[in-house]
Amino acid sequence: MLDTVSTTTPIATAPALEAHAVTRVFGKGEAAVQALRGVTLDIPSGQFAAIMGPSGSGKSTLMHLLAGLDRPTDGTVEIGGEDVGRLSDAQLTKLRRRHVGFVFQAFNLLPVLTAEENITLPLTIAGTEVDRPALDRLLQRMGLDERRGHRPAELSGGQQQRVAIARSLITRPTVLLADEPTGNLDSKAGTDVLALLREAVELDGQTIVMVTHDPRAAEQADRVIHLADGRIVDDVVAR
Repeated sequence: MLDTVSTTTPIATAPALEAHAVTRVFGKGEAAVQALRGVTLDIPSGQFAAIMGPSGSGKSTLMHLLAGLDRPTDGTVEIGGEDVGRLSDAQLTKLRRRHVGFVFQAFNLLPVLTAEENITLPLTIAGTEVDRPALDRLLQRMGLDERRGHRPAELSGGQQQRVAIARSLITRPTVLLADEPTGNLDSKAGTDVLALLREAVELDGQTIVMVTHDPRAAEQADRVIHLADGRIVDDVVAR
């Protein structure tokens, strides 16, 4: 009997993020500034992408659009397969809550809450019950198990950023967006934070998009996208 070879092809998964011919203009007339000029890209699920470029290149504007914090002047942005331009403000808020996790340079922790309370805050806001075993595993992975009852003022900068990463991961978002996550950290703490982001990609298949000016941070990424004058000028798969 002859062996048969399956010709079934795997079902392709939709990209976590997509931008199609996106432009963003601020102001009108002679004072208008074109921050993005026809940017097209997609971020596959499970990819760690870094966005780099000089000041004024449009990387922060692109990050805001990919996060659903702003809308393009022209073109489309899709998060988890949903076109942000077709959503009301209330629907967009729900979409961000469901699909997007954020890590900022400034940590953005609530000072009156403990590390554990800051981490579970998105679930509290959404009225979602906390999976205690999953929370315990996440705290241990972030090296925060013994700091769970500490408030931000009692934590180092690196520990605060680890709380912020755990907070972004607790909801299992479609994409985690990190804006200069090592910008306020020393070299050792920054290296530790980048290792945790890399680990989230390797262990959880987490999609991450990180804006950074630091080439050492970009080395952790699977892909490095360079912007200049509102356009993508280089897009390199590094891994």
